[in-house]
Amino acid sequence: MEFDSFRLAASTADLADEPRAREHADCVEFRMDLADDPLAALDAYDGALPILATNRAAWEGGAGRSVADDSSGRRPRDGAADDEDRLATLAEATRLDAVEAIDVELASIRDGDADEALAAARDRDVAVVASVHDFEGTPPRPELVRTLTEAGTHADVAKLAVTAETRAETLALLSATEQLTAHGETVATMAMGEVGRHTRAVAPVYGSKLGYAPVDPAEATAPGQYDLETLSTLIDRLSPAKREY
Repeated sequence: MEFDSFRLAASTADLADEPRAREHADCVEFRMDLADDPLAALDAYDGALPILATNRAAWEGGAGRSVADDSSGRRPRDGAADDEDRLATLAEATRLDAVEAIDVELASIRDGDADEALAAARDRDVAVVASVHDFEGTPPRPELVRTLTEAGTHADVAKLAVTAETRAETLALLSATEQLTAHGETVATMAMGEVGRHTRAVAPVYGSKLGYAPVDPAEATAPGQYDLETLSTLIDRLSPAKREY
C-alpha cells in the first residue's frame, strides 16, 4: 500500500462490512484484536479494498488478541509471552495477499518485541504503520515532533493519536504534522475526543496521510471518530487534491 496521497481507512472487526465501505474508503483497517478467528477471516476475504491489519495491544486501547487467546482477549503490558503471541499473529497476517499494511505500536518496536512482524512485512513488501496513542493528553509540540520522527525511522507511516483538551493542543498537533510533512516525512495524525474531533477532517490539509472512521458510527474504535461517509465528505470538501481514487 502506498501512502504518497491520503488514505481513508474504514475501521471494522467484521470484513463483511467491506462492501458498504467501498464508496468512501481507500482501504479497510481490520481490527484483528476485536474479531473472532481473524486469520481465518483474512484468509477468506475476497473484497476489493486492501487491508491494513491491526492487532492492537490491550495496553494501547485494544483487546490484544492472539491465536491462543480466550474469549476475553485481554492481556497485560508486562505479559511478554502473550504480547509475542499477539505480534506473531500479526506477522502471520502479512502472508495473506489482501494484507497490504500492518499497524505496530512504537512501544513494541522499541522493546524489540515486534522484530518478527517487521521482518515479515519487509520480506513480503507489506507497508508498516508505527503507531502511538496517548489517551491521557497531548504532549508539548517538540515531543510530538520527536515521537513522529522516531516512529518514521521504523515504518512507512508514523502515526500519532493524542487526546486534546484545548484548541492550542490541536494547533500544536497540526503544526507538527505540517513541519514533518514539509521535511518529507510520512505521518498520520489525529486528536481524539470532542475538542480534537475536527482534526480528523483537517489534518490531511496539513499533510496527514492516513485517517480512520467506522462504517457504522456505533462501532467507533476511538473517541471522537466521525462515521465513514461523513469523514469522507468532509475531507473531500476541505482537501480534494489530497485524495487519489
